[in-house]
Amino acid sequence: MNLKLYISPCPNDTFMFDAMLHGKVDCEGLEFQVEYHDIEQLNSRAMAGEADLSKISCAILPAIGGNYTLLDSGAALGRGNGPLLVKRKGFEGAIKRVAVPGEYTTANALVSGLFPMIEERTPMLFSSIAEAVERGDFDAGVLIHEGRFVYERRNLELVADLGIEWERMTDMPLPLGGIVLRRELGEELRQKVERVLRRSIEYAFANPTSSRDYVKAHAQELDDDVIDKHIALFVNEFSLSLGEQGRQAIAYLTGEVPE
Repeated sequence: MNLKLYISPCPNDTFMFDAMLHGKVDCEGLEFQVEYHDIEQLNSRAMAGEADLSKISCAILPAIGGNYTLLDSGAALGRGNGPLLVKRKGFEGAIKRVAVPGEYTTANALVSGLFPMIEERTPMLFSSIAEAVERGDFDAGVLIHEGRFVYERRNLELVADLGIEWERMTDMPLPLGGIVLRRELGEELRQKVERVLRRSIEYAFANPTSSRDYVKAHAQELDDDVIDKHIALFVNEFSLSLGEQGRQAIAYLTGEVPE
């Protein structure tokens, strides 16, 4: 069976999916037609019901729950892994205009919940935010993916780590993203996809350099140290299985308990 798979080009996704996309593990007869999209595009396409299997921001789960079901494996969830709110060095005014990496992202939901006084949030491509804040187009911006590791190379400084703020408020790990499967494909296929994805992630952990060429072919930052930090931060035990703690965190974020 061939499934239309949408993931991001970021190292955490390519690291996890490498083995199942390149014949390194048993896929139980499944084949994947993969497309790579920015997280906001992934969210929008999931809202439109385009993919069979897709990466999404956890914040949009209530909006797509009728069409998709959350898988137990593949999540980007943990502690100390939150988006970063940054401003241009020397900017001393009140932060009113903020660039966010998409309207439907967990990052935008966090800004809204943690900083309700910031009313002007402009969605834009995540990889363009740091440069836009440097230019003065915005008072601040929210950095995700590789951008959170390299902002200090720019004329930027940290305002708040949204993950730390979330943990202070909830004492829970932060659920950033997950993998969803189209509901109409049925429970038997869901279980098969979960087995294959978990197998792929287990292979990645056991063979951490096996995916490096594939990861670098799609990464925004090619520095090995940045890639290693990215993967270490976003791929962890919650990626293998959400577990009860992970599901509780998602329920708190969305107001709904995932299946």
